[in-house]
Amino acid sequence: MSILQSIKKVAEQVTGAARPDSRQAADLVRPRKANEFRFGDDGLVPNHPSWPLVVYRGAVRLPEDFDPAAVIEELFSANGWGNSWRNGIYDYVHYHSRIHEVLGVARGTAKVRFGGKKGRTLALKAGDVAVLPAGTGHQRISASDDFLVVGAYPPSGTYDECTTTADHVKAVVTIPKVGRPRKDPVYGSKGPLLAAWKKD
Repeated sequence: MSILQSIKKVAEQVTGAARPDSRQAADLVRPRKANEFRFGDDGLVPNHPSWPLVVYRGAVRLPEDFDPAAVIEELFSANGWGNSWRNGIYDYVHYHSRIHEVLGVARGTAKVRFGGKKGRTLALKAGDVAVLPAGTGHQRISASDDFLVVGAYPPSGTYDECTTTADHVKAVVTIPKVGRPRKDPVYGSKGPLLAAWKKD
């Protein structure tokens, strides 16, 4: 998180300025279909063996009255996805083997490759949300100067960052053990994510 974003976040938390409450954030959600993308193991990035990357296009309205990152943070938090951060997306391929991750675009645009070298590059813009099951490779290919993402995690799982073939050996064992979240980070307990990520 940049110093400016850190100062802004602290100021918002102290004053409440430009930050919606959970009801206001929920009112900014648009119904969207779950775009699903499945990726195979490429030898470096395992991806998830059963669950797809889910992308909601334009899922969140971001009016000027509110800080866009605060809207997304509040929405994710209300649905049980916490430990949020604000930043960009790393420009190298990485994945998390012990936790799922949600990425909500607060500002700008970017091209992000998901799934590793045999994956798919998607153009993302403000209001888009991507929900990555454990193991899903991701890498920023390009981005606008104002690109800002809010990331968050479900309550169960442990953050890790995997980037090497040595990580792959352990990751293929741990990824399928990461439990399904109880709520969709955007749509809550009845969200499309829960249908896309079926229990085994």
